[in-house]
Amino acid sequence: MTQTSTATRLAPHPDRLLPADPGARQVARTVYDAVKDAPIISPHGHVDAALIAADQPFSDPASLLITPDHYVLRLLHANGVDLAALGRADLSGTSPVPPGRAIWRNLADHWDDFLGTPSATGSRPSCTTSSD
Repeated sequence: MTQTSTATRLAPHPDRLLPADPGARQVARTVYDAVKDAPIISPHGHVDAALIAADQPFSDPASLLITPDHYVLRLLHANGVDLAALGRADLSGTSPVPPGRAIWRNLADHWDDFLGTPSATGSRPSCTTSSD
């Protein structure tokens, strides 16, 4: 007997980050709908604001999204990745900074460590494409 797969692609629920209480959730939806197309202005960013203001290209994704993010660094380091392997030079200055691709591979190798964390929730949209 041959089985066919009728699995459908799962997508995160649009209310997944909103309050569970129905009244509070409706207020949150109303606020979200009013601002969802506005630019993000965040006082807690990990990207140097000067890079954004100068509108200059960055050298590689790792130097923009991994190395300056203390949350990502701490979680990777707590799971056994040496800080020097993530582009954080030691105080002696003797460790060479690895290429961005090597830093990115460390993140990919440890992606499961991020599941369920705010870092993964916030990063997932920037790590996917419209064809996903």
